[in-house]
Amino acid sequence: MSTRPIQRFCVLAAASACLLCAWPAAAAKPKVRAITAFVRLDRAQFKAQIAGALEVLRAARSAFQAAGYEVQTIRISTQPFPEYIRGLQPEEALAFFRTLDLFAQKEGFDAAIGPAILADADDPRHAELLEEILVRTTILNASIVVAGEGGVHWNAVRAAARVILSLATRTPRSQGNFRFAATALLPTDTPFYPGSYHTGPGRQFAIGLESANVVMEVFSEMRNSPAAAQEALTAALSEHARAIETTARRVSADTGWQFLGLDLSPAPLRDVSIGAALENFTGARIGAPGTMTAAAMLTEALRSVPVRQAGYNGLMLPVLEDTVLARRWSEGALTLDALLSYSAVCGTGLDVVPLPGEVTTKQLERIIGDMAALAVKLRKPLSARLLPVAGKKPGDRTEFDDPYLVNAVLQPFPQ
Repeated sequence: MSTRPIQRFCVLAAASACLLCAWPAAAAKPKVRAITAFVRLDRAQFKAQIAGALEVLRAARSAFQAAGYEVQTIRISTQPFPEYIRGLQPEEALAFFRTLDLFAQKEGFDAAIGPAILADADDPRHAELLEEILVRTTILNASIVVAGEGGVHWNAVRAAARVILSLATRTPRSQGNFRFAATALLPTDTPFYPGSYHTGPGRQFAIGLESANVVMEVFSEMRNSPAAAQEALTAALSEHARAIETTARRVSADTGWQFLGLDLSPAPLRDVSIGAALENFTGARIGAPGTMTAAAMLTEALRSVPVRQAGYNGLMLPVLEDTVLARRWSEGALTLDALLSYSAVCGTGLDVVPLPGEVTTKQLERIIGDMAALAVKLRKPLSARLLPVAGKKPGDRTEFDDPYLVNAVLQPFPQ
């Protein structure tokens, strides 16, 4: 691919940066958590395909930075991986994914290889292969689809539970499950990981935001009026989202890659806490009365932002990625049932939830099944990213060493 359009775009972005930097008026500014490119991978030419995608991703990153928005990660998502390893023996497939993983490490991008199981009749051996892929790699993300428009995929639910338990016992500190999710009704071309995947022609991209700080700023000033807070949050996010969308559309025009939209879910990161923002608004701990109202209001504000939207577009409550949420989990104020109930009006479902290592496959099936049933009933995207910790009991503290994870005290599994 010629670099001239990309170089021309970077010049235009720099020239217009002064306009965008003066806008919006709000003090808090979101980060771009992810620029995710969607590639229809061909095993025979995957390095050339990825090199082309990286050229676009790096140009987009430069453009957003010139516009005043920090970019945290660039990512590449593919179609479901069983489609592009047909004809390979398991060891050959594993060798391919180890090569892809090392390439991602070398070039500085995250990668998602799509779901092992997309429909309930898919070959269950693909889930067994997925276990081995995630055990033997460090960058790759993947998923299993456990529900669709036709209902819950119970074979997939059971397969996902087995994968989770295997990764808990076979990966260092049980961290392998950070890169795996069971997903339900999640649309394709979602920029957030690990459920992201693609079924189209490729040469497309989407953007995911990290905007818990914007929510915090608005909620700090609008504590007593849900209606006013919703309106103010929509306005604050709209200014940023329009600026980001404008830049994304310019990238699209100059590279020929289609822009698919923004996932406005206000992803937190440790001390940039969505939990703190919600508590600031309600004046009470997460889990107390008023939390549901705040979650519903926040999600409605997101969905009112007048830009092209993609992905979840709802409140995210990733327990171990948020300092306040991890603290409330440790205290027992935040529970599986509470997270599921909030999912009825907000975003992702059960995200980065720590569990004791003694949890059984059957118990994991019940958790995943509840999430999937809720997604089907409400016709909305949800997922379950569950982190049982091998050798740890209720009352023990996790010992994750990932920079994106906060450690927490494990709670008893509800009987």
